[in-house]
Amino acid sequence: MAPETPETPVPLALAPWSGTDTSPRVTGVRTFVCAPQGCPYVIVRVETDQPGLYGLGCASDPQRTVAIRAVLDSYLGPMLTGRGTDDIEDIHRLLLNSGYWRGGSMASNALAAIDVALWDIKGKVAGLPLYSLLGGRAREAADAYTHVDGDDAREIADKVLAAVERGYRHVRVQVSVPGSDTYGAAPADEAEARRRRLRAGTWDSTAYLRHVPPVLRKVRELVGGGVELLHDVHERMTPAQARSLVHAVQDAELFFLEDALAPEDIAYFPQLRTAGTTPLAVGELYADPHQYLPLLERRAIDFARIRIPTLGGLTPARKLVAACEMFGVRTAPHGPGDVSPVGMAANVALDVSSPAFGVQEAARFTDATLEVFPGAHVPEGGALRPTSAPGLGVDFDEAAAGRYPVTAPLEHDRWALLRNADGSVQRP
Repeated sequence: MAPETPETPVPLALAPWSGTDTSPRVTGVRTFVCAPQGCPYVIVRVETDQPGLYGLGCASDPQRTVAIRAVLDSYLGPMLTGRGTDDIEDIHRLLLNSGYWRGGSMASNALAAIDVALWDIKGKVAGLPLYSLLGGRAREAADAYTHVDGDDAREIADKVLAAVERGYRHVRVQVSVPGSDTYGAAPADEAEARRRRLRAGTWDSTAYLRHVPPVLRKVRELVGGGVELLHDVHERMTPAQARSLVHAVQDAELFFLEDALAPEDIAYFPQLRTAGTTPLAVGELYADPHQYLPLLERRAIDFARIRIPTLGGLTPARKLVAACEMFGVRTAPHGPGDVSPVGMAANVALDVSSPAFGVQEAARFTDATLEVFPGAHVPEGGALRPTSAPGLGVDFDEAAAGRYPVTAPLEHDRWALLRNADGSVQRP
């Protein structure tokens, strides 16, 4: 007797038109975790019944890697198997609602990976780069910004000018606050590095408000007006402190001030608008496009910090970008090292196809990351240029990824644990 073979799963809630769908069928969804950049990546590979045809997606949330992989392996992947790959809108809506208590960053990251992988497949089937499916190019390349930090204005200004020499027209500037666990600034010595690893340091917002604005103003004086400067508060202010900060940094002529307030305090953004003329950016923590709508409607921000993985993929992100265009808000997609080259490729496709684009955050990928992700987008002359390859234009080397395993779950999570000088918990 021939051995029994498992039956092909019957897709759930098939669309009425599925009988006429001739698109490639999903045969499986595979997930991978790796850390060539140092932070955990969750990469999804949606495989089809067409030889050599697959799509890649990024579900990277370095704080909840294991949970997101479980959502993909146990829920979304099995629901997708057997479906045609063409109806991305239908699949996205179906998977979004499948949990009933929908939304949240973990579910959105898992859904985003599936969504982007389906867009990658669609581009490959059409033989077109992803930006062509989004309406074609609206610009030659996406201006990118890099990051510098330091202890004093002269040190920071020298690093800014060095970045300008490399072709960057936009530079994010972070300032060390003495005695404080400062976001975006390197530890001063090994003792401070150890405190950060143990999360034993503290944050002092009052010291930040005294120290940082004068340094930013001095940096502007030293570098002149030929470069755009950005600064990230990382949501560590109260509404009253944020108003003071917007006023204090006005003479630094920032391109934007990012995350002056946490998502819980977005109702205060109109007050920040009246506190000064510094452009405001926010959004990397938003897991639902609807969170942006009050800010767009009230013209309370200037830049939307869109994170495609956390928003649920390209399907909702492209709609949000269109809304930004209608309200005169520009996009500044999130692109630190914990967004993989797959996620960055999705960013670039949106960047070059939208009139609303402002600037793209661009981490410097390590040699290990470039090994694992052939075709990764790398800034050239301070800009990211789209590829003409079909789909995302980025591949994933499974064997190379195996050489860069992730650490234990809590090893990377600890960076978000922060306390104030009085011992109370502070948002990261």
